[in-house]
Amino acid sequence: MYKDNKQSKDYRYERKIVVTSFNEQEIELFVKQHPALLSQKFPLRFVNNIYLDSINFINYYDNIDGVMDRCKVRIRWYGDLFGRIEKPILELKLKKGLMGRKQLFSLQPFTLNKGFNVNNVIRVVEKSNLPPMLINNLADLSPTLLNRYKRKYFETYDGKYRLTIDSEMNYYQIDHYNNMFLNCIKDYDHIVLEIKYSNKEDVDAHYFSNYFPFRITKNSKYINGIESLMD
Repeated sequence: MYKDNKQSKDYRYERKIVVTSFNEQEIELFVKQHPALLSQKFPLRFVNNIYLDSINFINYYDNIDGVMDRCKVRIRWYGDLFGRIEKPILELKLKKGLMGRKQLFSLQPFTLNKGFNVNNVIRVVEKSNLPPMLINNLADLSPTLLNRYKRKYFETYDGKYRLTIDSEMNYYQIDHYNNMFLNCIKDYDHIVLEIKYSNKEDVDAHYFSNYFPFRITKNSKYINGIESLMD
């Protein structure tokens, strides 16, 4: 859908750890005891996303198939899930292997409630000041998943490494037509840590991640949500 001309140096690593054997308080204790001196960077907040994909789920299958260069498209906002959304952001999450970067575009406010459908997305895109080529690309996409989770942010004292803790994952079925948002899968058993750092910090990244008693794994909330709702 989108070709990125940026070089690898403009990307950062995003390594993920899925934890099931420790609760959120225990994980946060590991984080705060890390010798790299991690401290909370921002207040806790809830993250909400509407994922957009093609009718044949190209973005989903690109991830499943391990395509090196791929793009994930979502509308993101913070705070309340339903109601008036004042500051939505369109995010293009671009991946090159294990590294990624985001392109962000402000969207016009909209309301998410019962009856929401693809026409609401079309109107938001049309009213927003987006590049014409991007608008054309978005015309082939429609909502495929709504999700929400709680996120805590941490950063090392030198700013080289960032870490987030995501918990209380909720996945809602969403499609072209009038959505009632009644089909919701709640996943409170899995907690996801994301470790983020620049290309130049990769040489020492194993020292940072090896402190934790967890294995780095592949994880995608989009994939998890789609597959949970398909079961």
